[in-house]
Amino acid sequence: MSISHAPPGPSGPDLSPLPKGGLPDQAPTAPDHASLAAELEPIVPASTRRTRVPRWVRRTSGPLLLLALWQLLSSTGVLTPDVLASPGTIARVGRDLVTDGSLPGAMGVSLQRVAVGLVLGTLIGTGLALVSGLFRIGEDLVDASVQMLRTVPFVGLIPLFIIWFGIGETPKIAIITLGVSFPLYLNVYAGIRGVDSQLIEAGESLGLSRWGLVRHVILPGALPGAMTGLRYSLGIAWLALVFAEQINADAGIGFLMVQARDFLRTDVIVVCLIVYAFLGLLADFVVRTLERLLLQWRPTFTGR
Repeated sequence: MSISHAPPGPSGPDLSPLPKGGLPDQAPTAPDHASLAAELEPIVPASTRRTRVPRWVRRTSGPLLLLALWQLLSSTGVLTPDVLASPGTIARVGRDLVTDGSLPGAMGVSLQRVAVGLVLGTLIGTGLALVSGLFRIGEDLVDASVQMLRTVPFVGLIPLFIIWFGIGETPKIAIITLGVSFPLYLNVYAGIRGVDSQLIEAGESLGLSRWGLVRHVILPGALPGAMTGLRYSLGIAWLALVFAEQINADAGIGFLMVQARDFLRTDVIVVCLIVYAFLGLLADFVVRTLERLLLQWRPTFTGR
């Protein structure tokens, strides 16, 4: 009797040869994702690693290195005291000027002059920019004259101001006012004329009047330019003060510098220059704070 073997069907036993090594002890399991994640270390970009150093440390490292180099050159005799005093000597002289009250009194006089000139220059420059930027006839009457006058060096007008106003406080404040007015005029005028025309059309479609457009669209749009002009104006105000206080002045930081020049005191001159620099830095910090407060509505604002 013959036995016939039926071919294995789909449900038949799997008679394929076993893998080498016999039967497996257990079925393979899925990889443990938790253990794999623990073994992998995140890749940190190089730029992120560099930001671990505080920014204020990086910003102060340059001046500190320059100060250390200055002290080294003074200690080795490369810089003699009659050329430039050492940082230690300047610190001691600055302390003496503060102790006897001469430096605080001079700073008070200089700050008062800058404040008065800045207020007057802001009013004049901003007012002319509004007239010239908002009205076509105002531009025709004002802009050409301002563009002509701003090319005249304001330092060259000091003798003329002395003839006109004498040797008191008026010519000094007039020089500061003149130096402040032109940067504010140019930046406010450019800000007004640079407002997006689509914003003006949108305001008109919403039914805003001309004054409403000026108040809600044009002036806010010109505010960034005004802040830039204010920063430039502050820098020029201190520059104008240096020139104004060295001509027929009887008080102020510039007066201290003139006296130190007559007595060949380079240490006092450097102290006054450092005071000028720190006052300018403080003024710039005030403007940056105003920008953070007034420009937060801008989509591209990045101040913190």
